[in-house]
Amino acid sequence: MPRSRATAGVRSGIDSDTGQRSVVPPIYLSTNYRFAGLRQPGPFDYSRSANPTRSLLADALTELDGGAGAVVTGSGMGAITTALFACVPTGGTVVAPHDAYGGTWRLLDALASRGQFTLELTDLTAPDAAARVREVAPDLLWIETPSNPLLGISDLGALVTAAHAVDALVAVDNTFCSPAVQQPLAWGADVAVQSSTKYLNGHSDVIGGVAVAADATLAEQLRWWANCLGVTGGGFDSYLTLRGLRTLHVRMRQHLENAAAFVAAVSGHPAVDRLYYPGLPDHPGHALAARQMDGFGAIVSLEVTGGEPAVAALVNGLTCYSLAESLGGVESLVCHPSSMTHAAMPLDVQAAAGLRPGLVRFSIGIEDADDLVADVLAGLDRAASL
Repeated sequence: MPRSRATAGVRSGIDSDTGQRSVVPPIYLSTNYRFAGLRQPGPFDYSRSANPTRSLLADALTELDGGAGAVVTGSGMGAITTALFACVPTGGTVVAPHDAYGGTWRLLDALASRGQFTLELTDLTAPDAAARVREVAPDLLWIETPSNPLLGISDLGALVTAAHAVDALVAVDNTFCSPAVQQPLAWGADVAVQSSTKYLNGHSDVIGGVAVAADATLAEQLRWWANCLGVTGGGFDSYLTLRGLRTLHVRMRQHLENAAAFVAAVSGHPAVDRLYYPGLPDHPGHALAARQMDGFGAIVSLEVTGGEPAVAALVNGLTCYSLAESLGGVESLVCHPSSMTHAAMPLDVQAAAGLRPGLVRFSIGIEDADDLVADVLAGLDRAASL
């Protein structure tokens, strides 16, 4: 019987224990599993290749994304690396967004510099993005929507159609949304990639990643490469992520509600030069986000007037936001991308992507909205007083 994503998240792994009939599945931490006899392996033999707890998580994430199979990795970058090796032949071509996450850019740039593939960076939010994809005819189109940290919105339907028309595979980094907010495979993407460190786990105590494939053959290739590269996730981290999944949808509802309150409060503040949030009617991707997302996410970026000194005045003194990298946890965070998450990008590359010294990125948590609003307004007042 079909069930909703919310129900699938809550029920992930529940009642699956056939040994002791525990409601919550046990954690399997063993690195190896006994063969029944010579040449008689069971479904699990060595935990890098397969682990019972990790398999439960992969099955749950496959269902949430509507895919045919998944691989769980030890980090989001592990999932990205696995997807690149599975989808791009040596000497192939990758089209990727010019304003991607700094770690993604670093990996793509490094592999391209070594001759692994040719890299074409382009603005995938531009009106001619689909035409550019058809022109380049890549082996892989890499999409990040909303983009990190400027929250650009790419047209999944148009880009997927253009890529498939030239026999390209499409991978979408869905970290900013999770399956609770956006389902790339439903728009025709071949692979949905996420850092499960973020919303899937939701408690900032796990590093992990996942790549879910729409096709069973591609899913097997992802698993093969993750095992070959040695980037599969561990049993305990998988257990914690399974636990996080059970509250994903209720957490996301509060994240979205708090983000809307945050945006309403800071809009028009004299210290805010630009506000990036797809829920705003004047955001260039607003209509597109409304069509392909179930909500507008809980990441808000803004530029403060006065550059980095104003950023320091804003963040130094905040009590409800921790100055830290990452996002998607129950706690609110604030980040200065230029010196933190995107520091790997040279300044000229940052400038080309639209990252300026006054940009800050907020990951809105699930604290009381009034406290979050009061704290950020006090910080903006400090920035405005410089």
